[in-house]
Amino acid sequence: MSQIAQQLQSFQFVELFNQLGWDALRIGLEKEVGSEIYTLQPVAQKRGIQTLHCLPGSDGAMPPYGIRQKIERKVTADAREHLIIFTDAAQTQQIWQWVSRAAGRPTQYREVKWQSGQSTELLEQKLKAITFDLNEEGNLTVFGVTERLRVGFDRDTVTKKFYKAFQNQRNAFQQFIEGIPSDDHQRWYTAVVVDRLTFLWFLQEKFFLHGDKRYLRNRLEAHLAAHPGVSFYKSFLSPLFFRGFAEERTETNRTAIEREFGKVPYLNGGLFAEHELEREYGEAIDIPDTAFSSLFAFFDEWDWHLDERPLASGKEINPDVLGYIFEKFVNQKQMGAYYTKEDITEYIAKNTIIPSLFEKVRADHAAAFDAHAWPLLQEDPRRYLYPAMLHGLPPSPLAGKGWGEGLYPPEIENGLDAQAPNLLERRKPWNKTAAPSHGLPTEIWRETIARHNRTREILAKLQAGEITSVADLITYNLNIRQFAQDVIERCTDPALLRAFWVVLAGRLPRKSHEKFRHGMSVLDPTCGSGAFLFAALQILKPLYQACLTAMSGVLADEAIAGRTLGEKWQDIEEIVERFHAAAVDRVRDYAITKHIIVHNLYGVDIETQATEIAKLRLFLKLVALLEPGDDIEPLPDIDFNIRAGNTLVGYASEKETEQAVTQGKFDFDDTWGKIKTKLVAVEQAYNNFQIQQVLRGGHVTAEDKRDLGDQLRELEETLNYHLCREYGKDASSGKQYAAWKASHKPFHWYVDFYPIMAAGGFDVVIGNPPYVVFPSKDVPYGCLPNQYACETTKNLYALVAERSKCLIGNDAPVGLIVQLTSMSSERMSAMQALMAKDAKVFILPFPRRPASVFEGVEMPTAILISLPHKKPSFVSSSVRRFYTEERGTALEVMKFCSHVDRRFGFRVAKVDSDIAASLLSRLEGANVIASLVSKNPKGRVYYQEACRYWAKASSFSPRFIRNGEAVDQPHGRILGLENEQATGFVNCLINSSLFYWYYSTLADCEHINDSLIQTFPLPPQWIDTDWNKISAVIDSILSSSAKPKTIRTKQGHLIEYDEINGKSAHEQVNLADRALSKLFNLSDEQLDYIINYDIKYRMGLNGTENDADD
Repeated sequence: MSQIAQQLQSFQFVELFNQLGWDALRIGLEKEVGSEIYTLQPVAQKRGIQTLHCLPGSDGAMPPYGIRQKIERKVTADAREHLIIFTDAAQTQQIWQWVSRAAGRPTQYREVKWQSGQSTELLEQKLKAITFDLNEEGNLTVFGVTERLRVGFDRDTVTKKFYKAFQNQRNAFQQFIEGIPSDDHQRWYTAVVVDRLTFLWFLQEKFFLHGDKRYLRNRLEAHLAAHPGVSFYKSFLSPLFFRGFAEERTETNRTAIEREFGKVPYLNGGLFAEHELEREYGEAIDIPDTAFSSLFAFFDEWDWHLDERPLASGKEINPDVLGYIFEKFVNQKQMGAYYTKEDITEYIAKNTIIPSLFEKVRADHAAAFDAHAWPLLQEDPRRYLYPAMLHGLPPSPLAGKGWGEGLYPPEIENGLDAQAPNLLERRKPWNKTAAPSHGLPTEIWRETIARHNRTREILAKLQAGEITSVADLITYNLNIRQFAQDVIERCTDPALLRAFWVVLAGRLPRKSHEKFRHGMSVLDPTCGSGAFLFAALQILKPLYQACLTAMSGVLADEAIAGRTLGEKWQDIEEIVERFHAAAVDRVRDYAITKHIIVHNLYGVDIETQATEIAKLRLFLKLVALLEPGDDIEPLPDIDFNIRAGNTLVGYASEKETEQAVTQGKFDFDDTWGKIKTKLVAVEQAYNNFQIQQVLRGGHVTAEDKRDLGDQLRELEETLNYHLCREYGKDASSGKQYAAWKASHKPFHWYVDFYPIMAAGGFDVVIGNPPYVVFPSKDVPYGCLPNQYACETTKNLYALVAERSKCLIGNDAPVGLIVQLTSMSSERMSAMQALMAKDAKVFILPFPRRPASVFEGVEMPTAILISLPHKKPSFVSSSVRRFYTEERGTALEVMKFCSHVDRRFGFRVAKVDSDIAASLLSRLEGANVIASLVSKNPKGRVYYQEACRYWAKASSFSPRFIRNGEAVDQPHGRILGLENEQATGFVNCLINSSLFYWYYSTLADCEHINDSLIQTFPLPPQWIDTDWNKISAVIDSILSSSAKPKTIRTKQGHLIEYDEINGKSAHEQVNLADRALSKLFNLSDEQLDYIINYDIKYRMGLNGTENDADD
């Protein structure tokens, strides 16, 4: 047994943390909760982060979960970041509690439980993350310790274990299915049944199924004992699905259902409606009992719970963990789809949904909105900046002495005056790591000061009332969620409040002449298992709650004053009553969440399994809000919200649909007219379907759903017939038609979402489309010729972006995360033009080093948000690199610059400040490097195509030997120059930080190509400098510092080469930059900016080695 295990089991926490490298903590705390005073003994501290041991209460037991939360909140007042160990008097149990305080998200409690007799392995694994040695002491900060706690205690490694085993169980379960001959349909039905059972496993864990935590297992065992000749699937499970959960209770059936299944809730919802595969194969489907015995045994190995309290057995499964697993399970890399982390989904969702909401409300209430909303920014500017932006600044950063005076250490303050001589020398200390009191994790002083300058600039604009547009909220990276919350909650104008509610939640008709209005429609056209839909739910729910709070306040004020709002505003009273009727908060939350799921969220995915999982996750989200005994509203049926189909294949608009049906000929049979008539009926049925689901006690019968489904299928088949013919297939041939449908999976937006499309389109489109070369052998379908302007891009994500633009209304934003090459490749010019048409395009570029925004994905990406605007432009940040420790604040400190710089018609500039924009404007001219290139060269420059932190070039050919024979580097490039002077100049240029910045600004952060170099401007004075002298020293340093390497390729080749270390020539490269600065007439401040661009990542933190070099 290890010493750590012994100390854990002996409850020797002080000794334990001493061994982990923590420092002594002398003072403990006492906290009163209710009538009990809890003593928290000091254990240890690291950089001010305290570990405390909470002794049991007077009864000798550990405080229950709710009390533990209250204790933690009281401790936060004395030590914001901390770890609390709770124990009982008998020393048989421990609970280790840590709180995740992720930026922009609610706090989440993470608890790890250990009890006597259990293995300490899980706790030991977590403690490894917070073990420190002497070598770390010098650079360790409070942020570093917090990050280590997060790594240790936040997300459990259970996800990977469960994911792998879950895959195996699904595959095994599929082999048992009988009566479905198609492999694809078997996989699909496996997903349907396993998802239903997963959902039920959560329900029984919460005692919703006859008060029995082993309900399914006990029913299976009872069946095996009593009905050996009939399968459990047919005799019990299918009836449970379709009668027990899907049949509304009446006086006539209630007793019979309880007799057969026990006390189980009526859930309704698409999850337990008869599936289309069950309709197709009917009684032929069967699954032997062995399949369920095996699956249930697997499920029994894990701890299932619907809240966020880990039980720390190392086997916990909750909806968050399951959601992560499903994202991994469905979003497979070979399909070009990747798991998108919550910070990215949240950023895109909030910066599309809230702008759409504001603009729609302003459309009819501009004066009232502007008079109420924008002054809030002026009244309390700091409130709307993210905490990371304010870190290290005094409470009133705009007041007092000259900027920065007395705020920074003298050596740092010495560099503030950009006009004084010797700027570069005075700013050398700026490349040191900033003090934790001023800087964010890994931030150097240069970054800290830039962030503080930006903060002051924004605060000044806010105080002056200069920020008065929706686009400005994103441009200045304000806390748009907090602002939206305040705008709504502080609104006392009934008309404006009503407008917010109607835009968000839609309008239910109160009178016969009123028309149903849909709520804000948020679409993910490649939804996978629902990551972006969940992000949208997280954005929308507080806005709903804010509306209800504000409307309740208006009603209360009127009641106090003895007034009523009158007939005109009676619906406000009805809205508040409808959602506040429930006496229990969580039931009210359930009603709000259900309304959002039904009226706001829409998704389509080509993988049917993905859509099944997305629906399951939404159902789990609802059930997690309830407790046994609550008045459970039926689950929503969202089969018409979350659809399976091909986003790119099918008719999206009325014009497309009409042209397909009439095919440019006279429509003598009035086929189009008949379709329109049917669509009107579909709209009425669809609207009724949604209305009934959100009225309290309302439900849609199986017949209603079947009728709507049949109407849609009839229209779909009509359009499929026409589309199949357009693809050149014989639609009358059953075999050809079936094969075409199977490969292309057509989805007709105009029909399947007719009420939304007929109203103008979706209000918001967000998502992470697949990054797949198209056409290719990996994509089994094609698109019609000339169907997409973006077909020339040769990638699916661009086609999805174009389709998204076709699916929205005129004032709707689109937010996607795509490949970074979309902003720099000539092939992508069509997509760029499409996104920028009548819009501001916000661009957040992320390289893949040092950390990637996608876990395990080696690809640079960019967030693109196309926001409708009368004055089109690009609003970009610079390339945003980050270390893992920085990720928590990376999006909070983004800096943007508005511009229209799209070089050569396809290279969109990635600049984030006036200094960067002005610098780029200097790098223009009619004469370019191409004029020095010669077919009969007198000199050559060899450069590497791949570039991460250093553009590497030399006037000698780097050593590269394959199987004993010297050859050119496979990823090397050669430029032939007209003379030696030109060779020296181009070698200095490519190695320079100026060119690296130019490449980062206009390329994809992965590849340098000839066109980027040859189009670089060439001032006529270039020849006046002795470039060969500088070039020769750079060559010498790169050659002498190169590391010999030997590798064996997969093909069996022996490769010997010299690995060039671009960082080694940094000082000499600076001399080249100084010469280039004079050539382009740059200021000292611009030169300082260039030489130190990305310096933390290029040189490594504090100049130490990292993976910075290629």
